[in-house]
Amino acid sequence: MDISSRLKELAPSLTLAIDSKSKAMKASGIDIYGFGTGEPDFDTPEHIKAAAVSALEEGCTKYTTSSGLFELRKAISEKFRLDNHLEYNPDSQIVVSNGAKQSCYNAIMACIEEGDEVIIPAPYWLSYLEMVRLAGGIPVVVPTREESAWKLTASEFENAMTPKTKMIIVNSPGNPSGSVYTVEELHAISKVAVEEGIYILSDEIYEKLIYDGAEHVSIASLTSEAYGLTITVNGFSKAYAMTGWRLGYLGAPEPIACAVDSIQSHSTSNPCSFSQRGAIAALKGSQQCVADMREELNLRRKYVLSRISKIPRVTTVIPRGAFYVLINIGQLGLGSQNFVDRLLSKTNVVAIPGIAFGNDRTIRISYAASMDIIKTGLDRFEEFCQMV
Repeated sequence: MDISSRLKELAPSLTLAIDSKSKAMKASGIDIYGFGTGEPDFDTPEHIKAAAVSALEEGCTKYTTSSGLFELRKAISEKFRLDNHLEYNPDSQIVVSNGAKQSCYNAIMACIEEGDEVIIPAPYWLSYLEMVRLAGGIPVVVPTREESAWKLTASEFENAMTPKTKMIIVNSPGNPSGSVYTVEELHAISKVAVEEGIYILSDEIYEKLIYDGAEHVSIASLTSEAYGLTITVNGFSKAYAMTGWRLGYLGAPEPIACAVDSIQSHSTSNPCSFSQRGAIAALKGSQQCVADMREELNLRRKYVLSRISKIPRVTTVIPRGAFYVLINIGQLGLGSQNFVDRLLSKTNVVAIPGIAFGNDRTIRISYAASMDIIKTGLDRFEEFCQMV
């Protein structure tokens, strides 16, 4: 039986595959120390859950408009205005989707035609490449350097461009590196994009999880010209521990938002109705839950960095955002897949190979886990590194 050639070339998600394997091991009674997940270990705040329960009790179980409840889009518009200095019309420029992942996919589908090139800095979130391929585009991977904190420079962007370049993807704070672009760095990138008329897909899902006084800047807010080329993606999964609720959103110039809405109307119809009511509570309610989670994650981040700094032959760039640490294991002499396979089999510690993110000399660990898991897991990780 033949399937689409695009699907034949589609690479499975290594992160989900490793997560499934570790869960199966755990279900069989093996103690697993998981650093693999991109999911906060915190429960969704009570006021958000209560809003969804109330919505169910009130019968909010029907279809909504394809772009999402207007009340939610209005709350997102206000969030964009206050947090990001961006004006997006809730009627025509905001689309709520089934997760920020779908928002990214919809945006790429709306903008990319067969043969268009999309610049993707590496290390990258692994789904970007496959989304571009599914849209018929060509991912152009541009390696970044550890000494530049794994961030793309404007000159590297320029050097990677061709007449076929249609889009660049910017992820700040970044997965897997945790790097945060400065306003100066974003200005330089946006200037290049504007000069060449290149779309910017700005994935800002980790926006609320920033440390060490770093500042999140939305690239669309820098100039009117950048605004006119940028699709700003965000969601609720990370900041509000709502991963299973499947809610993300984007703000974009009206023609792009309209196209995204059309795509969604023919694919998934609309986001979950009662999840949207929970999202309204998330945006309109107290943000102390976000601050509390960020504070706890920062404590874990500092502990992880203090431990890794003492392990010979591995290095890392201090992550200023998200909840990951990208560790350079190049001096240990193993490829990343071999490293994490042996790490799991010998120590029951789960990490993600950097090859999944376009850099085979690294691995990613997540500190979105309890301190008990982090401490024991790092003990085992250190012992393993000393044996290699």
